[in-house]
This record gives sequence, C-alpha cells and structure tokens, in this order.
Amino acid sequence: MTSGWLLTDPPSVPALTPYDLRCEHRVEPLGVGTDRPRLSWRLASPVRGDRQSAFRVVLQRDGVRVWDSSWRTDEQTYVDHGGAPLTSSTDYVWRLEVRDAAGKVCEASATFATGIFHPEEWHARWIEHDCETDGYFEPPVDRQEPRSVRQATLAAPRYYRRSFDLTKPITRARVYATAHGLYQLSANGRRVGNDELTPGWTDYRYRLAYQTYDVTDLLREGENVLGAVLGEGWWSGYVGWDTRSHAHHYGKKPQLFAQLVVDHADGSQTIVATDSEWIERTGPLRFADLLMGESYDARLELGDWSSPGYDATGWAPAGDAGADKSTLVAASTEPVRMTEALPALTVDARGPGRYVVDLGQNIAGRVRLRVRGAASGDRIRLRHGEMLEPDGELYTANLRTADATDYYVSAGGDEEFFEPVFTVHGFRYVEIDGYPGELTTADVTGRALHSDTPVAGRFTCSDEGVNRLLSNIRWGQRGNFVSVPTDCPQRDERLGWTADAQIFLPTAAYQADVLTFFGNWLGDLAVAQTGEGAIPDVIPHVITGRHGTPAWADAATIVPWTLYRTYGDERVLRQAWPTMKHWVDYVHRANPDLIWRKRTSGHYGDWLQVGVRTDRDVLATAYFARSAELTAAAARVLGLDGEAAAYGELRARIGDAFVREFVDAGGRVRGDTQTGYLLPLAFGLLPEESEQAAVKHLVADLERRGRSLTTGFAGVALLCPMLAKYGHLELAYDLLHDDRYPSWGYSIRHGATTIWERWDGWTEEGGFGPVAMNSFNHYSLGSVGEWLYGGVAGIDQAADSVAFRDLVIKPRPGGRLTWAEGAYDAPTGRVATRWELADGTVTLDVTVPPGATATVHVPTTDADSVRESEKPISAQDGVEVLGSADRALVCRVQSGRYSFTAQA
Repeated sequence: MTSGWLLTDPPSVPALTPYDLRCEHRVEPLGVGTDRPRLSWRLASPVRGDRQSAFRVVLQRDGVRVWDSSWRTDEQTYVDHGGAPLTSSTDYVWRLEVRDAAGKVCEASATFATGIFHPEEWHARWIEHDCETDGYFEPPVDRQEPRSVRQATLAAPRYYRRSFDLTKPITRARVYATAHGLYQLSANGRRVGNDELTPGWTDYRYRLAYQTYDVTDLLREGENVLGAVLGEGWWSGYVGWDTRSHAHHYGKKPQLFAQLVVDHADGSQTIVATDSEWIERTGPLRFADLLMGESYDARLELGDWSSPGYDATGWAPAGDAGADKSTLVAASTEPVRMTEALPALTVDARGPGRYVVDLGQNIAGRVRLRVRGAASGDRIRLRHGEMLEPDGELYTANLRTADATDYYVSAGGDEEFFEPVFTVHGFRYVEIDGYPGELTTADVTGRALHSDTPVAGRFTCSDEGVNRLLSNIRWGQRGNFVSVPTDCPQRDERLGWTADAQIFLPTAAYQADVLTFFGNWLGDLAVAQTGEGAIPDVIPHVITGRHGTPAWADAATIVPWTLYRTYGDERVLRQAWPTMKHWVDYVHRANPDLIWRKRTSGHYGDWLQVGVRTDRDVLATAYFARSAELTAAAARVLGLDGEAAAYGELRARIGDAFVREFVDAGGRVRGDTQTGYLLPLAFGLLPEESEQAAVKHLVADLERRGRSLTTGFAGVALLCPMLAKYGHLELAYDLLHDDRYPSWGYSIRHGATTIWERWDGWTEEGGFGPVAMNSFNHYSLGSVGEWLYGGVAGIDQAADSVAFRDLVIKPRPGGRLTWAEGAYDAPTGRVATRWELADGTVTLDVTVPPGATATVHVPTTDADSVRESEKPISAQDGVEVLGSADRALVCRVQSGRYSFTAQA
C-alpha cells in the first residue's frame, strides 16, 4: 500500500513557533474573495505547558502597514481582519508575532492576494463558438472515427487565442478566469497553473467560481499570447444518468471568461480580456466529456498555437455572449489536481494489439499512455473499468450509460504521449486496444485526480487488514472528492448525494482539511433549498426531483455543525443558520405530532442495509430530533437565545414523542434492527432506564447473526462507537476484523482497494451485484474511519469542545491489535497518539499542541502501576490525576509530549 497523499510533519522547533499560516483557511492564496479575511495559524513547541499567551498581526501592502491587531491575550489561533476593507487585486503580506508562556516572542509571515470585488472592475466578456463561422475553417473530420451514439452528440472542444503586445517592463501579471464548461489556460506556449477540471462544479445558475493565476514569469516585453482550450464539462456535457441525446443541464455550449491584468514598473496597467478580438477554432481534441471520455487526433495538432509568432490564418472570430457577471464568486477551496502517478502493475496480452492493464489501485483519474512505433492514423482505444470478469476481460456493466472510453489517433511519431484533458474515469483496469507493437508496464501510468484538500490525519496499526481498510477509505475519499463530494467516480451518476456526505464527513475531516471543500458545497446547498425549506437529495441540484428525504436533507444541519465543531469557524454556522432553521421548520410544519411520517420524499431508510428493514418512521424521527438539537446548538453559538430555547424545547418534545411511539417498556425499538437501536443511542433519544436494555437488544441481534452486521449507510458509522461506549469493545473489534460476508474485511479479502458501495458488490455465491447500482469506489460504508481515529487511536474532543481545544485522548486497545498510532492536525496544531501492548505492559505516547489541553485515559487494570516518563505521576510534571474509570487511569495534561506506561 503506497500513497502520495501523505501527512507532512510539523516543523521541529526549539520553542513556541507558529507555522502553516493561512488566509481564509488556504496557504498563501491568490484571489481571496472577501475584503475582511480570516487569518489563522498552527503552533508547535517542545515545552510542556507552553501556550500562546498573546499574539499580534500586522498587515502590509507594498511595505505600508494597513492594519495592526495590537497585542491580544486571547488564546485563539485565528483572527478576522479588523481594519478598513481591503482593496481588489492587491498583494498583502501579514506578519504574525506570538508570545509564549514565558514571554518570548517568535515571528512568522505569509502572503495572500485579493480577487476582484466589484463588478465594474471586470472588463471581460463571455466568448463562445459562433455557429455562423462553422464554414470558416474546420479540420477534416475522419468519418471512421469510432464513437458511441452518445459520444457523437458531443461538440469538439474549441481552442482560443489572443495576441497582444507589452511595451513596458512587467512587475506583476495576474489572470482571473472561469468558464461555462471546463478550461485550460496557456501563456506564450506554457500551461498556466496545474489545476484540473476548472472551474469545478457549482450550481452555475447562482454561483460560478473564478480562479486567479500568477503569470508574471510567463510574459515578456513584446508580443505575448494567451490561449485557452474549452470543453463541455458539467455545464453542457453529460451529468448523472440522463440519457437524452445531450444533457445541457445549464447551457448548450461552453463559454470562456478571462481577464489578464499586467502591472508595469511605471504604475500603469495593461488589461487583456476576453472579447471579440479573440479568435478560435477546433483542433486535435475531437470530443471530450466527463462521463463519455475523450478523443484526440494527433494528426490535427496545431503546433505552438498559443505562442508568439504563430500563423493563425484560418482562425475564426470568437462569438460574443455578453458580459453578465452576476454569478461570479472567487474560488474559495483547493481545485482538483493530479496528486499521484501510479505505474502500471501488470500488462495482460488479450489478443493482437489488445491488452488489459492493472494499476493495482482503483482511482478516479485517467491514463497517460506512451505510444511507440505507430503509423499515422493508427487508432488506439482505452476502455476503463473497476473490475475484471472471471475470464479476465474488463467488467463495464456497472458503468450503465457512461462510455468511459478514450481514443487516440497517432500522428506517426517515433514516440508520442496521450493523456486526456477534460475527462475523468473511475477505474483500476484499462483495456488498450489497437496498440502497435508490445505494450509494457512502462508505457502506462495512472494519474489520480481529486480536490487537493490538505492532508490532516494519519492512522496505522499492527493489523494489515485494518491498515488496508484505512487505505481503502482514503482512496474512496480521494476518488469521490472531485470538486464536490460524489457518490461514485465511474458510472453515469457522480452526484453529490447529501446523506453520503453528512455520514462520511467526520471520517473525511480526520483525514483531510475539508472546511473550504464542504463550505463551498454548502453554498450550493443553500441556493438549492426550496421556498418551503426542503433540501434536494443531491447537491448541486440536478437530475432528481426529490426534496426533503430523511437523513439526506438533514445534511443541512449536520454538515455545518460538524464543520464548526471540527474547525471552530463560527462563520460557517452564521452562513448556514437560515438554511438550518428553514429546514427544521419545514419538517415540523408537516409533522406537528412530531413523528416524521409526512413529506419524506424518496425516504431511502437505512440505505443498502443487509437482510433487514429498519423502520423508516424510526429513522426519520431520530433525524428530526438530531436536526432540531443541532439547530438549537447553532443558535446558542450565534447568541440567538430565543431560537436556542425554542429549538431546544422542540428537540425535547420530539425525544418524548419518539419514546412513546417507538420504544416499549423493555427498551425494544420498533423494527428491532441494529440501526434502529444505534440511532436513538447515538442521538441521545432514550431515557437512562431504556439505554442499557436497548444495548442488550442490539448486542443480542449481533450475536444471533453470528456477530455479523446488517447496517446500511445510516447505521454503519455508529456501530463500533456505540458498542465501545456501552462496554462491548471486543464485539466492535470482532466486526472490524471480520472477513465474512457482510463486512469490510470481505471486500478486502476479495481484492478491494477502495470502499464498495454495496456489501454485496461482489460475492462468492452470486458474483457481481446488481448492475443498476454497483460502484466499487464509494465512501459511505467507510465511515467507520471516524472510529479508527477517535476510538482506536483515541484522538477525540470533549462534548462541549470546539476545534479540538479540549482533547479527550482515550485509546481503546483490543481485538488483534498490539499497537496503533494516529496523528491529526487540529486547528491549534498536531495531536498524536501511539499505544502498544507488550509483555503485559501498555505504553501510551501523547502529543498535545500548544493552546489545547487533554483528558488522557491510560488503559490499565492497575492504576497504581501508571508511570509517566518512567517516573511516578506528578502535578509538577504537568500531569493531574483525576481518578479511574472504565479500566483506565484518567489524567489531565497541558500541551506537550507525554509517555505513559502501566500494567495492561
């Protein structure tokens, strides 16, 4: 198991030191979209009990101070810009000073640049292909080019260029660009940036992100050229399972919008923007679609088409599509990038010129193919799939209407390379047909693409099966965080299902910094909410007409609250508050008796549970209570005391109604399923006298099934945590280690390298599961990852804590594990644990970042045997004993590194 998605360790420092300085939660971003940004940082220190006693931020522009926060004594590691509003398109430097507990000061600095704040500052116009120029010049079309019926409906991507002169020395040059569709920029023959699939997917009717690029080093005095290739993407290509001749969910053809601003040494500016001066034509890209694939004819290559001195005879004037700027917003999250190259593992010859290649890992991405010895006009077809049929051929039935097929037509060079630009496939295997000569593993490289969210966590342990599970969860997250949190990267769907997102978010947040990723997605959720308050099943809202499904629509409350608790940014709740309130009110109006039976839309229940049917009213009402609870909590944070009281009282009444309606005197919950017990236990809906009885029923069901799970999407994340919480840790570990059907280990035993959508995606008895819905790269059932970090490694926070400032370090040794370790980059800094069992002794190493405190549970049967750094525990060493509980000695520690040993 190898991965290029690795956690970077914080700096090794001699004293309190700030690091990882961010503006709007991004490292030195360009194009910040607010004139009052938030600045944040992490802290590292080797000194126990060290903390930031004060901080100061000084913001400068061109060496001139524009804001000074002055020294502040609050222990936060963030600050909102408090000076005059910042100006558009401006570079800023901010210097941070922090004072440690002893009064020593340490400094760090970082930069950021603002975007375009005001509509009048845009000079660009939308440009597109003008259909009236179709006969002006077009390359010859090879009528033998193999296409499916769907691929044949796709228009060829267009190439755009604009030549201009710069007559003065250049001090800075920035491009602000976006598209209706997908675009890739170049300047003077060199690619601009390394983003992929830009501008990403939002609900283009309301929000369209523009990107900012620094091109200073790409320009020169004299002639310069800006170029762009423009494809259909989510704008006008296929989205979801719509099988009409062309989807056109947002528009009918791609459009480009770009503005170059060049600053000169004398203080003047040159602005080059998309307008009627741009020219365009088609080229070697014959079609490109996210679902269908891409076709490239190297015989039609245009040479150095975006370089100065190029003969653009025959290019046609671009069409003017207006200057509407009403939907433009600055990009607020990391773009999709290529983050890892995977060399082919094996090549299997299946016939003359036909091979099946195994990358050894299921990914979302594409293939880079080296072509040697081809003649001009030779066609090579690349088909992608996640699995193989029993005879070794590619399995593609689960792709449904997605062709996932690329074509390359050779120009006849000695060595050529092909890699698609505007498509992404979910695959482990690729069938390459028509390849000249012998294909080798050196000729094929997989290229993994996903939203480049910063890595935040690491977990590993003594059991390779559990490590494989965590690897599968990570790859499932990478493969499905492609601009939005999707449900699969391979078939004709790839939609932002809301339940999948809210269920997996706690796991995702341990593994990566997903604040801006999900914050961007919440922007689309807010605009998709209906006037009545219902939330669509998928965000961005396309395809489905369903609104208000239990557990799905509850993402409106669960996602913002989880982001707030994880990262501590109150603005998330402030922005989401109207949506949260409106959603709970919608359910309440439809169900005044507080049992959620009406307006349940699709009501998928505990989706993909195994052999049981959790009562849907139980599930819906439990989620109704949870959303009311979180809405009340958000109101308290925002200082809305009246609303907090009202929604708190509503939550209490829903809880009472739940017990009256669904829980009998013996603690049995209607339906008697595992998820039916897990939801009220996790959401605190059961009175104390019913809790233990409900746990007994839950355990009895598991035992009756031979310690086997039945949980679907809604219950699976809660199974191990609730069993561990209520004293059944070994049963939780039995489920974690299980490799019988259904279990996580079953798919691993049968070669899974990602999380499957279904427990029965493939079984020994039945082979492949239903082709109508059978993704082998999903993440929902991987939500057990939260327990690996928070339960096994023991990195968690107190119930009333925010941003992991009040840590609970409570590792739970058990099962086949002899050691486990985890690390997590909390907003204050690195949290780390490692425990090991050997020769009857347990060792627990803990790292607490400056600014945080921790309650540490040292697992032991003999509290008197506990030592810290080989010495008896002493308050003078920063360790306060609180007592014993749940087979552990409980201590309170300040920041720093600690090493506990005890009798196991």
